[in-house]
Amino acid sequence: MIIHPIPPLYDEQSKILILGSFPSVRSREEGFFYGHPQNRFWKVIAAVLGEDTPCSIPEKKQFILNNHLALWDVIGSCDIDGSADSSIRNVSANDLNVILEHADIRQIYVNGKTAYKYYCKYSEKKTGRPAICLPSTSPANAAWSMERLTEAWSCIRA
Repeated sequence: MIIHPIPPLYDEQSKILILGSFPSVRSREEGFFYGHPQNRFWKVIAAVLGEDTPCSIPEKKQFILNNHLALWDVIGSCDIDGSADSSIRNVSANDLNVILEHADIRQIYVNGKTAYKYYCKYSEKKTGRPAICLPSTSPANAAWSMERLTEAWSCIRA
């Protein structure tokens, strides 16, 4: 059983909540979201918001908060082989009310179908709010080009 090691990132000004499934090995090692260099999350979100791609963890944190976003994952603990979402089992969900009770979240988005599946199964009943599924920024989702991802993710502009 691996326990999610990264705290949620949000503040009272956050309007959009973006949820992944569970951090990759690289993200767990770095202690921050979307740490694998091949994951396109930071490039996509920067392109959508018309800003430079943040590089360091402090830059990424400031980028999220400056754009009134919140970031976390659906799963709080699970068994997982490496970083493979397909191997996830024995799931325990994060309590998203930690964020929802302290920020004016207007919309919840999930990064990929795995996050969406677990959000629908464990979180939607508790939050009472649907999530919108966006295509995964993972390198495993090679069918989606940067251009297609950026277009699909453009709906997050608050």
